[in-house]
Amino acid sequence: MWNGPQKTRRRGSSKRSPLHPRAERQTADLPITPKRLHTLRAIKARAIMQAASSARDLPISMAERLIVALDVPTVAGAQEIVAELDGIVSFFKIGMWLLFQKHTDALIDDLIAAGNRVFLDYKMYDIGETVKRGVASAAGRGISFVTVHGDDAIMSAAVEGRGGSDLKLLAITVLTSLDDAALYDMGYRLGVADLIDLRVRRAIVCGCDGIVASASDDPDRLRAAAGSDSLLIATPGVRMAGDAAHDHQRSADPQTAIARGADYLIVGRPIVQAADRAARAREIIAAMELGRPAA
Repeated sequence: MWNGPQKTRRRGSSKRSPLHPRAERQTADLPITPKRLHTLRAIKARAIMQAASSARDLPISMAERLIVALDVPTVAGAQEIVAELDGIVSFFKIGMWLLFQKHTDALIDDLIAAGNRVFLDYKMYDIGETVKRGVASAAGRGISFVTVHGDDAIMSAAVEGRGGSDLKLLAITVLTSLDDAALYDMGYRLGVADLIDLRVRRAIVCGCDGIVASASDDPDRLRAAAGSDSLLIATPGVRMAGDAAHDHQRSADPQTAIARGADYLIVGRPIVQAADRAARAREIIAAMELGRPAA
């Protein structure tokens, strides 16, 4: 039954969510003002980020997606960095710099006890049983991320070793210090892009949670090519404009890395060697925010 002409609801009078279908119908005839367009874009951007966070179990906060590499020669130096970044960064990577140093085990325990997350970048490369036992030990200690070599037997053993724990396994694809020429010199038949694509597909088949790949490898493209939106990608070789690339052949700034689909950024020297580490970490986090998907 027709009830006569309907009054248009004035903007701001509805308390319904802008995403509610009825509210959308009621406001469909309203003019698109700059303020309303900005609001709609913000809603869409949040929806995109929340979908990605759900698929890959990501924190919404960019600060929690920054991993600082404690690439310093002593545990005391690492502790100093952690103290300076307290309240700013809560995820730290421990690699070969500290692996064989005294008291590294205590550092790991202290970080976890304080509520921080720990990424053991040990790039495990050994026979299956050894890798399995090593990963099981890491899982038992509450480690968050561990890297393993992108070999089928190694990745499968690592998946078995982590069992039902929350430990995330990241496969190494191609180090950011390598380019096509370096791979050919090492005897590989494939260039960087093709070898990465191959290892991404094998990592998924073997049950790994994700990979380590540079922003120039295009994380979103890797997921699409592999047909897996749940593929977690941690990205090293991140540099702010004007920073030295050091030994990275494939690098990008934080905004570009996030915009291309990187889930976590691994940053070492740009923070560790900064005169004001806290300020530099905040600067990188702010740049990461700029990389959030736009509507």
